[in-house]
Amino acid sequence: MKRRFRLTRSTDFKRVRRLGKSYAHPLIVLVSLPNQTGQLKIGVTASQTVGGAVQRNRVRRRLKACFDEFIPDMYPGWDLVAVARRPIVEAEYSEIRSGVARLLKQAGLMVER
Repeated sequence: MKRRFRLTRSTDFKRVRRLGKSYAHPLIVLVSLPNQTGQLKIGVTASQTVGGAVQRNRVRRRLKACFDEFIPDMYPGWDLVAVARRPIVEAEYSEIRSGVARLLKQAGLMVER
């Protein structure tokens, strides 16, 4: 995922988690909040409950790759935080991708083509 699409500051993560609307999936929780900048920003996180550092980093890389595929089809002006859940470690990439797609559609963030 390109740097311009990343949510990087911990204060931004906290703001989105506190004020945003959440959508749940067995593998991922997506929290969305409109922003004033008109840009799309995505943050990905995985807590220690997901696993050790190697598993967490792998999960974050896979989630970023999934979101990267959908960025051209998403509405700008949103801050998103994706929180990985424990079962994502054993999930196939296609399962993660379909989960992300379902959450984005459920949140109304995908442009209809």
